[in-house]
Amino acid sequence: MKQFMDQDFLLKNDAAKTLYHDYAKEMPIYDFHNHLSAKAILDDIQFKNITQVWLGGDHYKWRALRTNGINEQDITGDTSDYEKFLLWAKIMPYLIGNPLYHWTHLELQRYFDIYDQLNEDTAEMIWNKCNEKLQTKEFTVRNLIKMMNIKVLCTTDDPVDNLENHIEIAKENLDFKVLPTFRPDKAIHIEKPDFHKYIKSLSEVVGYEINDYQLLEKALLERLEFFHKNGTRVSDHALDEVLYAPATGKEVNDIFQKALRDEELSLIELKKYKGYLVTQLGKAYAKRGWVMQIHIGALRNNSSRMFKELGPDTGFDSINDEVCAKDLSKLLDNMDKTNELPKTILYCLNPRDNEVLTTMLGNFQGGGIAGKIQFGSGWWFNDQKDGMERQLEALAQLGLLSRFVGMLTDSRSFLSFPRHEYFRRILCNKFGKYVEDGEYPNNIQFLGKVVQDICFNNAVNYFDIQISSIMNE
Repeated sequence: MKQFMDQDFLLKNDAAKTLYHDYAKEMPIYDFHNHLSAKAILDDIQFKNITQVWLGGDHYKWRALRTNGINEQDITGDTSDYEKFLLWAKIMPYLIGNPLYHWTHLELQRYFDIYDQLNEDTAEMIWNKCNEKLQTKEFTVRNLIKMMNIKVLCTTDDPVDNLENHIEIAKENLDFKVLPTFRPDKAIHIEKPDFHKYIKSLSEVVGYEINDYQLLEKALLERLEFFHKNGTRVSDHALDEVLYAPATGKEVNDIFQKALRDEELSLIELKKYKGYLVTQLGKAYAKRGWVMQIHIGALRNNSSRMFKELGPDTGFDSINDEVCAKDLSKLLDNMDKTNELPKTILYCLNPRDNEVLTTMLGNFQGGGIAGKIQFGSGWWFNDQKDGMERQLEALAQLGLLSRFVGMLTDSRSFLSFPRHEYFRRILCNKFGKYVEDGEYPNNIQFLGKVVQDICFNNAVNYFDIQISSIMNE
């Protein structure tokens, strides 16, 4: 019987252990997609207790607590921080096979040097130990980032954001970079009830009224250039359903005008508007050497009652089962046919689509860029052991795993970075199994280099962000 989450956790053979401990373990982290607060980093805030940094805003944990029968008041309400922590401790032994069990204990080990198992009996002791450390200067937000050897992290930001926090952070001589990501979803999702409100906000930012599509595109490109000047090299699109149909500028403007008049839009109109706008943005990304991320397959805000009570991103989303291949192919081809398709990372929330996306990659590679079109890491409901293994296997079988840009956290928590370790252990175990099973030569030196590339180096080359000044810190 193996010891619980020891130094060889998830590493099942000698090759895997060597690859992890000698090659992967000490590699820096390039976290190119998360939802962390730039203001919290600028202010270098210090959390008062473990609940604030661990349970505040973490809808993964909220879903588990709800499933265990905990009242909403005790999850997102004004129940005391200690009582919320105690409820989390009580549920822990029941999370058998859930990644939350592993993540929780990895975070306790790596940040707080606590190797006890969290449960009702150990809760008070762990609460006190964590909080004692959180009150020291070594546990401010910036030091939490340094502790995990983060070199680059990219937040997620709306085009209307003035980026004041990023601008101030850039003035400081930090040993890691904090860069904004351009996420224009609210301008793309024309069918949403808050579309009018968003267009008004964007108009105020650019200083002119946006009353036709051409002005909308002009405004977005101006904001895109502003983001570029402030370090952005990555965009992000939550295309829960991939929609595309050929359209002219006049057709798209007519659709935009209908939306401004609150007229209902047909599916074909949505396909034309969204496909046209994403294409224009994609071409602008390609011109500037950006990476475009496309997240596919979320079914959001399923509980209308809880959406009304708590708003979005509170744990009421799930996996969608819409088909995506044909419209995705047309969307990418519409940019590629004029050689204006940017470097692109495709993520799917439905693992059914793993092979769909990995075969899509090969259609649009080229341009002298290794892995120009990427299959993104196991995302959201798939960033668990089985989801990562399935993503890695599909990419290995149908693409080029050695050119993979690796893991990200997609998290709102400053304690989430051990998820990179979780991924690295799974990756090394997979490579070790190839060696163990005689499916790949026992060339540990070469495999170790590939592991290091996937952990960090491939991302450095792919995103083309200058980080040499911070690499020796």
